[in-house]
Amino acid sequence: MRIIAGSARGRKILSVPKDSGVKPISGRIKQSLFDILRPKAPGSRFLDLFAGTGAVGLEALSRGAQSVVFVELDKRCAAVIEKNLERSGWSGKGRVFRANILSPLTWIPFRSGVEKFDLIFLGPPYRDASNRPLFYCKPVLANIASSQLLADDGWIAAQHHQKEIPPAPAGYDLFRQQRYGDSRVSFFKRKP
Repeated sequence: MRIIAGSARGRKILSVPKDSGVKPISGRIKQSLFDILRPKAPGSRFLDLFAGTGAVGLEALSRGAQSVVFVELDKRCAAVIEKNLERSGWSGKGRVFRANILSPLTWIPFRSGVEKFDLIFLGPPYRDASNRPLFYCKPVLANIASSQLLADDGWIAAQHHQKEIPPAPAGYDLFRQQRYGDSRVSFFKRKP
């Protein structure tokens, strides 16, 4: 995996072993995601949930994000994100936290020092080890809304399986959706 564009274009990103169960975002989806986020990424406060190897948050930093908070439960992934930040010279711009994203997220502003985020990305796993669908987007979107993590003019981008159609949480609108094979990315913002 490599950073696609920005100040670190072409830089290789460390990953976790393939047997870890982590499936990084594809280059095609990441490129399209940042084509859409381009006007909002520079100077943004970015939250990367289910961060995996940190590929999305690292791309955000390369494209000018002010800071990125990475949240990942797996300790191997969290260690890889820390190494990627260090190797890129972005240790001061990224913070990594190990936590279960399905539980309340009210701790994030207190521990990260960022009260509201301009951009929030979530890329939860689609299936468990037994190949059963997980459908994590709906509860996580509800957690984001109830924790009031999104800035007034911020966006949420949620990557999910095409069979999972996450509803917009109360007070939010689904304003765009892109399809990539069996994946979709749904974009939400606060209602005016």
